[in-house]
Amino acid sequence: MSLKIKVYNKKAEAVKDLELNKKIFAVKVNNELLHQVVVSQMANARQVLADTKGKAEVSGGGKKPWKQKGTGRARAGSSRSPIWRGGGVTFGPTNDRNFKKKINQKSKQRAIFMVLSERLVEGSLVVLDDLAFENYKTKDFSQMISTIETKVLETKRRDILIINGSKDERTFFSARNLKDVKIINPENINALELLNSRYLLLDEKTVKLLEETYC
Repeated sequence: MSLKIKVYNKKAEAVKDLELNKKIFAVKVNNELLHQVVVSQMANARQVLADTKGKAEVSGGGKKPWKQKGTGRARAGSSRSPIWRGGGVTFGPTNDRNFKKKINQKSKQRAIFMVLSERLVEGSLVVLDDLAFENYKTKDFSQMISTIETKVLETKRRDILIINGSKDERTFFSARNLKDVKIINPENINALELLNSRYLLLDEKTVKLLEETYC
């Protein structure tokens, strides 16, 4: 049995049916695999910001503060000791930490397919015949999104990811300043981006590119 979805124009009018590849849009969700892919992606994007200096890195302390015996004070070999003010930090965070996690390419692709399939089942995936605009008009683009949300998605909650297969510059610049709307190209698709948005809007070129790339 074939898997089909309606294709809409910018006025939210159904213009035709598009057959979808089951290898991409009918994949059963494996929560464990999806979790592994998302965690690895978040870990690989993590930046090491915190960095403290150890005893060997702080300045000063080259000379013994006072003689070993006869002062009545505790023995001290260096002012760089962690128990001294301005001394090195014991077991503090350093910038040589590595948070990278390896995940194979097939797992990443399958995670993308699982999210696309789930969005299709939920009815939160919409395919347009074309996303190209004649002018750089954020207002027009916002109106188009609102029409799709009202007539197709039946929601007023704006939380949408647009995958622009045509890579039209006017489309990108018209959408980039809209609140709760994100636009990416097909080659930048990843499971985390798909999961972070409640609704997905694809153009027909994106669907064909996905099938050409992965099937």
